[in-house]
Amino acid sequence: MRKAFTLLELIVVIIIIGILATLGLTQYTKVVEKGRVAEAISILGTIRTAETGYYLEKGAYGTLANIGLNALPAACAASGESLKYYFSYSISAGIALATRCATGVGKTPGYSGTAYTVTIDFAAGTLVGGP
Repeated sequence: MRKAFTLLELIVVIIIIGILATLGLTQYTKVVEKGRVAEAISILGTIRTAETGYYLEKGAYGTLANIGLNALPAACAASGESLKYYFSYSISAGIALATRCATGVGKTPGYSGTAYTVTIDFAAGTLVGGP
């Protein structure tokens, strides 16, 4: 008598591996998006530091160009362009905004959700938003 796996056992194992792979990929994309949000929060902190220095020197809030951060994108890249950042950044009256770029742009895994904004208020010191 030969020892071997039956076709039914092989199919069950393949189905289990498929389910685990699906769950793993879903969790992986969530972890990647959390990492991108952490990057946006870090950049917002840099903007806050630069904006605070500008405010102390000039008595008013500036723009990304005024505070020396004009390399940050004010708008998302057009379709087909490679992205260095996954958010566009702006400053308005002491509030910095990081807006998630549109669906489908960026490096893999692509973002399939709706756009959202992460906001930091310089005066209040609050951070709001996220996926």
